[in-house]
Amino acid sequence: MSDELRRIRHALHAEPEIGLDLPRTQEKVLQALDGLPLEIHTGRSLSSVTAVLRGGKPGPAVLLRGDMDALPVQERNALPYISKLDGSMHACGHDLHTTMLAGAAHLLAGRREELAGDVVFMFQPGEEGFEGAKYMIEEGVLDAAGERVVAAYALHVVSAMLPPGVYSSRPGPLLAAADTLVVTVRGRGGHGSSPHRALDPIPAACEMVTALQTMVTRGFDVFDPVVVTVGSFHAGTADNIIPDEARFEATIRTFSKANRAAVKERAVRLVTGLAEAHGLEVRAEFGMGYPVTVNDDTEAAFTGDEIVELFGPSRFFVAPQPVTGAEDFSLVLEDVPGAFVFLGACPPERDPATAAYNHSPEAEFDDAVLPDGAALLAHLAMTRLAR
Repeated sequence: MSDELRRIRHALHAEPEIGLDLPRTQEKVLQALDGLPLEIHTGRSLSSVTAVLRGGKPGPAVLLRGDMDALPVQERNALPYISKLDGSMHACGHDLHTTMLAGAAHLLAGRREELAGDVVFMFQPGEEGFEGAKYMIEEGVLDAAGERVVAAYALHVVSAMLPPGVYSSRPGPLLAAADTLVVTVRGRGGHGSSPHRALDPIPAACEMVTALQTMVTRGFDVFDPVVVTVGSFHAGTADNIIPDEARFEATIRTFSKANRAAVKERAVRLVTGLAEAHGLEVRAEFGMGYPVTVNDDTEAAFTGDEIVELFGPSRFFVAPQPVTGAEDFSLVLEDVPGAFVFLGACPPERDPATAAYNHSPEAEFDDAVLPDGAALLAHLAMTRLAR
């Protein structure tokens, strides 16, 4: 299947689409599944594809997921199948995920009579901040086989860090919750030469930025990490004008429900108190994003064992700590036990230690992992149903 998988992946990579509406991508997925004995449904509120394969033997259902959306990134690679759409790129490898899931559907369809249950294939748009998993769950993907799936699995390729073809996962928290804090500080504008005649919001906003870092180091256990990064700060129009307003935005990463709730309360209280101390008004908006991606202990151990069984012990290692990225497959794992697994896809001519990482305009992924990823997804489904 290698040549066909490469063809599918290259076609997807050349026409990347962003968000929840992916008509070209959906069409390519439907073409890739054409002729298979699947019950196929497309999404109502997004360009999703849900396909159900009925096994030849009675049993429960399991779910396999592949996300389909791209990123607003201008690609800078010299590939024959480089993105044809300006400002859009499969910089996170979702084109590989979609292809591997289609490959798994072909593999399992060929062994349909051996399946002791059903398999739900979840082709999902909108993972990159658009909550695509939430919409698919609301439209019934977890119950698409007629009953709630008993387990769910997903792979995610990385263009760096892991050696090519090596898998990594861990039980418990694997990826962080990702929330946002948007703070708007309002004062009273004036002339830069006479700050005492104005209410300057900039020093107070700067104080809030540094105080948030102190809040983390002095308010939270270092072994239950919290990361606060202010990535956007805007105020003023000229050097001699005190503005009415300063505004900053932060991403907040946590790995436990307790810290996620605590950082929301403390961060809002902190910026509110500092604004009051300076006689300023403040609006602090805390936006809840994706929750912590938590692998079920039993399913994580099962997944690791099956990777070793299929590819050998050198191809898998247990991650020593979670990753601070975030994933909306976390929403699936809140409802269903399962496991999320990383797969190294760094091209052999690049060094995983220095190669461009996911989301980079120079991120590149090796087609050689496509057959292995498809084989693993199919193997996990078949083996889990047999169990």
